[in-house]
Amino acid sequence: MTCRASFIYSDQLLKYHFHSDHPFNQKRVLLAKELLEAAHRLDPIDIVEPRIATDKELALFHDLDYIEAVKKASHAKLTDVEGMEFGLGTEDTPIFAGMHKASAFLVGGTLTAVDEVLQGNVSHSLHLGGGLHHGFKRKASGFCIYNDGAIAIKYIREKYNLKVLYVDTDAHHGDGVQWAFYDDPNVCTFSIHETGRYLFPGTGNVNERGNKDGIGYSFNLPIDAFTQDESFLELFEFAFREIVDFFEPDIILTQNGADAHYLDPLTHLCTSMKVYEHIPELAHELAHKYCDGRWIATGGGGYNIWNVVPRAWAQIWNVMKHGQPLHGELPAAWIAKWQRKTEETLPKYWHDLPEELPTIPRKNEINEKNNKILWNALKHIHNKNKS
Repeated sequence: MTCRASFIYSDQLLKYHFHSDHPFNQKRVLLAKELLEAAHRLDPIDIVEPRIATDKELALFHDLDYIEAVKKASHAKLTDVEGMEFGLGTEDTPIFAGMHKASAFLVGGTLTAVDEVLQGNVSHSLHLGGGLHHGFKRKASGFCIYNDGAIAIKYIREKYNLKVLYVDTDAHHGDGVQWAFYDDPNVCTFSIHETGRYLFPGTGNVNERGNKDGIGYSFNLPIDAFTQDESFLELFEFAFREIVDFFEPDIILTQNGADAHYLDPLTHLCTSMKVYEHIPELAHELAHKYCDGRWIATGGGGYNIWNVVPRAWAQIWNVMKHGQPLHGELPAAWIAKWQRKTEETLPKYWHDLPEELPTIPRKNEINEKNNKILWNALKHIHNKNKS
């Protein structure tokens, strides 16, 4: 099945760059785009340039004094004391020249994707430059300055008055988006992530279910370290189907961090490319079943920018536009171009080779723990259905 879809991209997205040694590197967006082009899956007609978000749009979620602080930091006019108040100038989120404009373009890209879908230009839209889910109202956090997901959901609620299901498959909990809508029954958040016992930001427990009118509309699956494909996919698919059937959204927004892969240097999950084929397949299916196809996807985490992220993110587009992931060998031209620019050996295939996957001695124990997490995460749906 081929669908109407748009791919949000411009070189402006590459300017969100902290420094050369920082793990968050937007070159991965370019690598994914060029991989698709080399595979003849992305045409110039598919590409839509992002606009820059206005201050008014940023203020849908962020405090105005925080936005002004980011602007001052962009021109080296923010003091160290001010920076600490707003989470700017830290090891995770250091200050760089032009950071406000670069961040506003990331937000604008996600808003462009929203309008592409909700103005009827396409059914689906992909913005790999977005997915900065750790940003708070008045504080940067976890490599994230402005929270494009939270702003986009506020924008959808204000401009289009639709119910939004936010699905976050990053290895890190989607904390900034969850807390932004913790008391809103018109926004349902679902995050599957590595347990916060071992990993930033330390939140995302099953008992974080919402507050006030929003009770019951926040879902978390904090899975165990070293979880592999079978358990991840079993939990994710079961929960996603249950949640979408319970909430009946008008639109689905997915955050597609690619850091649950066993090669990611910052996390402890052990999934393979099989997971990154099925995640968009499920989102695609359920968007058509429940939302007339309305699906917006962003990027997110992912810190092995050569071996993992380009393949994982390219598969989102392969499913979104062409209905299925690609298999077999990667384009030789893409490998030849980029192999010259890295000391890492680039992969040859869309999939991971079975002999390269790690062996986990505690696999059965991990799977059992994850199944208990699943039951606890969804029990209030089942209790509501019984009543």
